[in-house]
Amino acid sequence: MTLVRTPRRMAPEQRRQHLLAAAIELYGRRPYEQVSIDDIAAAADVSRALLYRYFSSPAEIYLASLRFAADGLIARFAAPCEGTLLEQLRSLIGEFIAFAEAHETAFVALLRGGSVVATAETGAVVDDVRRHAVAEILSRTGVTDPTPLALLTLNCWTAVVEGTTLTWLQERNLPRAELEDWLVDQLVAMVSVTAARDPAVAKVVTEAISQR
Repeated sequence: MTLVRTPRRMAPEQRRQHLLAAAIELYGRRPYEQVSIDDIAAAADVSRALLYRYFSSPAEIYLASLRFAADGLIARFAAPCEGTLLEQLRSLIGEFIAFAEAHETAFVALLRGGSVVATAETGAVVDDVRRHAVAEILSRTGVTDPTPLALLTLNCWTAVVEGTTLTWLQERNLPRAELEDWLVDQLVAMVSVTAARDPAVAKVVTEAISQR
């Protein structure tokens, strides 16, 4: 699908953003190895030569587009949301699942290591999203010095979210809203177990539950 025709003259950074938006849309619908430079150029309504002015290879544009999408997701994590702590956490989960749906092929290939371009660099992009997700949760709870158990719990929960989302994308046997609620309940359950061993976590759990 070709994007809407854009002005021929753009500032370099604006042009780069436009190319990345075209690329990530294609990678969201087809695996990396099925997307050619010509496909991206056509979707962005530019010449192949112009595309190569910004990116030296298909692998480079794939990594850059993945970073582009991840930065967008991280920005959405940090967007203000209203409501109780649990409602805010549900909003964060919703943003993550929306991203996974919009870029399903790239999301599944990357997390499962199925892409031919999966490398330490692409893995670092996903790890960065995970770190920001954990940091955002801590920020919203007001915890500035998390204990090792608290960090372990949140990191384990992000793995649950990723694995569950991968399964859900393939099976679609549960309404999305129900999936989001279940993931929030999973976090509450995991944190509650940690709270039995960690007084600092127990305080956060008590406050969150009292707001439900």
